[in-house]
Amino acid sequence: MPQRTVTIASSVGLHARPAALFVEAAQGTGLDVEIGRAGEEAVDATSILGVMALGAKHGEEVILTADGDGADAALESLVALLSRDLDAEEG
Repeated sequence: MPQRTVTIASSVGLHARPAALFVEAAQGTGLDVEIGRAGEEAVDATSILGVMALGAKHGEEVILTADGDGADAALESLVALLSRDLDAEEG
C-alpha cells in the first residue's frame, strides 16, 4: 500500500476548515485513504470526526496511505493539499 509523509502547513493544523477541505479531497479520490502519526493507529481520512480527533497540529508530520488504482496520484494530490496553509486561503 503506497504511503507518503507530509508536514501539516495549515496554521491551525487539521482543524475546522483545513480538516473539511482535506476530508472532501480524500473522499473525492474514491479510495480507502488513512491518515495518522508514526507509531499511532491511523484514522479514516474520509471521516471528518476521525481527522479532527487526530488533532494534527501545524508543523507535525502525518503519514497518508491509500489503497486502490491511482493510489500514488491520489496521495500526491493530498500531500500537495496538506503542504499549503488551507486556513489562510480564500474559500
